[in-house]
Amino acid sequence: MNASLPLSKATVRVMGDATGYGLRFLGKHGWRMMLWFVCLLLPLWGFASLVGEVHKKAVFPFDAPMLNFLHSLATPTLDRFFILMTRVGYIWGVVPIDALVLLFLIARRRFRDELFFGLAVIGSAVLNIVAKNHYARLRPDLWISLTPETTYSFPSGHAMGSATLGLATILLCWPTRGRWLVATTSLVFVLLVGLSRVYLGVHYPSDILAGWTASIAWTLGMYFLVDRKAPPPPASAAPGRDTVGATTVPSKAD
Repeated sequence: MNASLPLSKATVRVMGDATGYGLRFLGKHGWRMMLWFVCLLLPLWGFASLVGEVHKKAVFPFDAPMLNFLHSLATPTLDRFFILMTRVGYIWGVVPIDALVLLFLIARRRFRDELFFGLAVIGSAVLNIVAKNHYARLRPDLWISLTPETTYSFPSGHAMGSATLGLATILLCWPTRGRWLVATTSLVFVLLVGLSRVYLGVHYPSDILAGWTASIAWTLGMYFLVDRKAPPPPASAAPGRDTVGATTVPSKAD
């Protein structure tokens, strides 16, 4: 009983340090993050031409053929596999893994890495919600899906969430020996999640491409922002453990 008390106090202190560190960063550099957010949203960089067509409610030439082709391959086995992938690609996998990675980074006192990862995954989710409601593209209706959706289609939340998690994990693990294993696993996972959404008929391929592009741009933007602008971490930080901003020496002007 008594042994758990110091651990509880230490946990609260670390959580407080992590929260305070993030709030100080946002107070000083939040406008940079919001500027990047707006630049991606209006229009989302990387697929400006797609955004223009989506706003007109157009269907791209490759959307319907790819949907119909994948649907023609449908079998009960593939149905089960892609239903599993689509669930792992969000509520069963991406969301809990995001939370676990964030808690792990906080517990290891890797405050810069925690700040980057938190901004990447939370910002990506907010960007997706805002973009969906702004462009208001309806879901495909070529057949009745096994996993029907009621929200808007563009860009794909599954594509953005899985790609953000995958790229952020690759960046965090890049200095380690396992970087190629992490990169390969992440790439395969992201591709399968995106493919599952088209196979199940709940997204156009252009929704997936848009989601991937937006998440990559957002995640890289947050990486470089934290890497270049991260202030010195709290005294409780583990020295030399951060991947992001490890070599940053903030100037007095920052």
